[in-house]
Amino acid sequence: MRILLARHGGTRWSAEGRYQGQVDVPLSEVGDAQAQLLGERLRGVQIDRALSSPLSRSRRTAELALGAQRVGMLQLDAGFAEIAHGTWEGLLASEIGAMDGERLRAWREAPESVLMPEGESLQHVLDRAWSALERACAGLGPDDTLLVVAH
Repeated sequence: MRILLARHGGTRWSAEGRYQGQVDVPLSEVGDAQAQLLGERLRGVQIDRALSSPLSRSRRTAELALGAQRVGMLQLDAGFAEIAHGTWEGLLASEIGAMDGERLRAWREAPESVLMPEGESLQHVLDRAWSALERACAGLGPDDTLLVVAH
């Protein structure tokens, strides 16, 4: 089986350097254009199943990537959502550093050791994303193609 993984297009918050996490920040104009380019790239590619996070930036990227002919196959799975950054969501790194500098340093140097304040750890994300990938692959054959748009 072939698995195509795509990241959602850009957002205003990503351009500003804000931690997005699970806040539902929509695609920016740039993100829409990126998703449309992905759609052009995938236009002739066989896709047998498509999933995305339910967050609008991933869902919209997947919709544009699939195009009008295939958008009906899109399924949503919260297992593919971005890490929950908890109280960091919406903040710049400089703001996080001022209020939670030690944890930010750990996030940059040893991210596997960090539990986000009121959020998740990378292990939490791995556990839910792996389960989501297993569900997404279930029943697909060796010649099938899965598209996953996530964070």
